[in-house]
Amino acid sequence: MQQTSKHVQVQVVRLPQGEALLHDPLLNKGTAFTEAERSALGLRGLLPPHVHTLEEQLARVMDNYRNKQTDLERYIHLVSLQDRNETLFYKVVGDYIEEMMPIIYTPTVGQACQQWGHLFRRPRGLYVSARDRGSMATLLRNWPGREVRVIVVTDGERILGLGDQGVGGMGIPVGKLSLYTACAGIDPATTLPVMLDVGTENEGYLADPLYLGLRQRRVRGAEYDALVAEFITAVGEVFPRALIQFEDFANLNAFRLLEQWRGKVCTFNDDIQGTAAVTLAGLYSSLRVTGKKLRDQVILFFGAGEAGVGIGDLIVSAMVDEGATLEEARQACWFVDSKGLVVRSRAGLAEHKLRFAHDAPGAPDLLSALERLRPTALIGVSTIARAFNRQVVEAMSRINERPIVFALSNPTSKSECTAEEAYGWSKGKAIYASGSPFPPCVVGGRTFVSGQGNNSYIFPGVGLGVVATESRHVTDQMFAAAARTLASLV
Repeated sequence: MQQTSKHVQVQVVRLPQGEALLHDPLLNKGTAFTEAERSALGLRGLLPPHVHTLEEQLARVMDNYRNKQTDLERYIHLVSLQDRNETLFYKVVGDYIEEMMPIIYTPTVGQACQQWGHLFRRPRGLYVSARDRGSMATLLRNWPGREVRVIVVTDGERILGLGDQGVGGMGIPVGKLSLYTACAGIDPATTLPVMLDVGTENEGYLADPLYLGLRQRRVRGAEYDALVAEFITAVGEVFPRALIQFEDFANLNAFRLLEQWRGKVCTFNDDIQGTAAVTLAGLYSSLRVTGKKLRDQVILFFGAGEAGVGIGDLIVSAMVDEGATLEEARQACWFVDSKGLVVRSRAGLAEHKLRFAHDAPGAPDLLSALERLRPTALIGVSTIARAFNRQVVEAMSRINERPIVFALSNPTSKSECTAEEAYGWSKGKAIYASGSPFPPCVVGGRTFVSGQGNNSYIFPGVGLGVVATESRHVTDQMFAAAARTLASLV
């Protein structure tokens, strides 16, 4: 610190120099450092002599990128660039956003999570483990940045539709935060990916000598809750202006943690609230095609986990805004899980399913529930590949002139049906969206370009709004507004 003549303290920031600067991805510009910068920053001789423009660097990256043979190789190429030169990384992602999103995020990031220990090159973010109980604040202070505004944290138990990936789940916070910068302009220096490693139930990883996480079964119960509580309290102490985004926690923890902390700190769960908002936006957009109102819909969900119930809750809220009663709105939303239709007479229902358990006869499977309820929209959040088979799609098409079919499970290998299947089996009638992108397809001589109902259209904007306004809490009304805005742009 230095003092002026008026005794005002001025912060003096000293940039790293020389080789240290070239190893700082936030500041490194590689061959784009100018002659003057090379002289001032001790870089002469450490770089090839020609000064390249950012566009020339971009051309080199894309030339190498296009020579890669698989999407996983392209992912490795891009994250390696991110570890060297974030300015150039975000130039690439920003200029080629449609091409890059499926690589740095779903579906390719799922492959990266599955092979995390084998692909590991350089750590990114913070790894907080169950062994760090009692020293969370100290651990967070090891992070070099002090102005953290957005944290994405996972415990790796329910990564996309791939299940327990343990410490490999770190790929999700890293990918999500890349989209915060690419899509919403959040300064990457103010973001922090966190892996909360409490163990894994994945036998393959426990036996893998290259696995990077704790070699133990998952911590559960009071010990788990205490660990999360200490982490959240430490974030409030060390990074008091940070938004905490819960990501890919299993159902048994996701709802409970959201309800426990949403009124106390600035937090949201993207799988519950972000998925809900993008799906509601998709419904609003679909209803412009069908000419119907939201409150007149009958919606059947296949999958009754955090994504499905989160969508149901937001749809209910939107229907009430349109004039429906709470009971009428809930009665419009039905769920099928692994045991059939969710009805009140079923014993042992999980707490989060009870508000959508109706007084009605049961149904053993999706098709029988569909035939009885005759829904206008079918939403898949089950992670069961091809659950929407030909019979299901044809039944939806027989019941509706323009059936709404959303197969939202990620990655594409877990999608309830493909775009080609939905359009083909419905003879082009379906209004279709998937969680991860499918290529255009030709059915009956017509080319169909499907929609993508992915959280990435929601969470970066909501996060930017929270950061810009310094909100103390994240509300459901924010996600409802985001859904309406997104629909207006489609």
